Amino acid sequence: MREASPGRASPGAAATGALPGAAAGAAGVGRLRRRDSAGSLRSSAGAGPSGAGECLGRLALARLRFVPILFLVLGIAALTNACGAGDGRAVLTVYSPHGRDMLEAFEARFEALHPDVDVQWIDMGSQEVLDRLRSEKANPQADVWWGAPSTMFETAAAEGLLEAYTPSWADALPADAKDDQGYWFGTYVTPEVIAFNSEAVTGDAVPRDWDDVLDPRWRGQVLIRDPLASGTMRTIFGMIIYRSLRETGSVDAGMDWLRRLDAQTKEYVLNPTLLYQKLARREGLVTLWDMPDIEHLKARTGLPIDYVIPESGTPLVVDAIAVVAGARHPELARQFVEFVGGTEGVILAAREHFRLPARTDIPADSLPEGMRRARERIVPEPLDWALLQEKTSEWMRFWDENIRGRGGT
Repeated sequence: MREASPGRASPGAAATGALPGAAAGAAGVGRLRRRDSAGSLRSSAGAGPSGAGECLGRLALARLRFVPILFLVLGIAALTNACGAGDGRAVLTVYSPHGRDMLEAFEARFEALHPDVDVQWIDMGSQEVLDRLRSEKANPQADVWWGAPSTMFETAAAEGLLEAYTPSWADALPADAKDDQGYWFGTYVTPEVIAFNSEAVTGDAVPRDWDDVLDPRWRGQVLIRDPLASGTMRTIFGMIIYRSLRETGSVDAGMDWLRRLDAQTKEYVLNPTLLYQKLARREGLVTLWDMPDIEHLKARTGLPIDYVIPESGTPLVVDAIAVVAGARHPELARQFVEFVGGTEGVILAAREHFRLPARTDIPADSLPEGMRRARERIVPEPLDWALLQEKTSEWMRFWDENIRGRGGT
């Protein structure tokens, strides 16, 4: 799962040192722009000086960088939905943490199949998507939520934020990768891993399991993506606490583990792009993250970053997709869900973006060789996902109020 705070750039952006939103082009004022990094704008071809371009002109787009960010975040989505694409196409709005590269690839392919649709997306962390859907419940701005641990989708469904829709590929999913009431369906299975600077950390020094990250040699060398906004980190922290609960009947040992990790941590990093950059520059040497993003970095950027799959077990996060309740274009949203989880979309995600399919009917030889090898090494961590859904927010509040920044004291 790719995330950013307040938005998220793709792993590829780290190769050039670009920060989220830095790739936004200098397109003319009259052109419609797509959104990423929680409302920052990137150019979109094909929109002329009328329609949405004219609407944006009424907001003095040339001076938007001086508008308070909250207005920009909430206003742009409503404006572009109300004004349309400006070229006659229907706007399909997707909230997702999957990163610029993957989102652009799926945007291009879906638009090629549906020339009358303009896919627009806002790229942000999983928790940020959920928080935004809550804030927009009375006036939904998104059509599709694509990407986050399934526990977050369970929460959203319980809060009335999702519309039930069963795609044609649902029968190819195992029971634990779909909602029995049809509110969400799994797209990928994401293993969490230990990542490190592969030039500075070699041989026997490489941490092979979660507890190895607590070794004194890594004190002040651990970088952690800020867990409050990150579905990936909330899952890893939840796993640590649940292990404690399962083995001892109490969360105390898990909280102590997180306190020891805090003592090791040099920085809680704002977003994944900064995390990759700092790791590559040796501002820290070790982190905890997800396998697809690190595979993407290895394949596309040349950054000295590698990973190991923890030997004792790792969470296999079901990454899901859903139609947003009250979507402005519900039929287009359903078509997008069909495409993402369909055979073409799943193979595109696997081959180009290193996503392990949740579907069980995808042939192994459709996957890159490295992913096939990794899948053989994975030891699934047994987790009570329903309990994690119920308790993670409470656990994270306790961590934030009592552990963050205090582990070394």
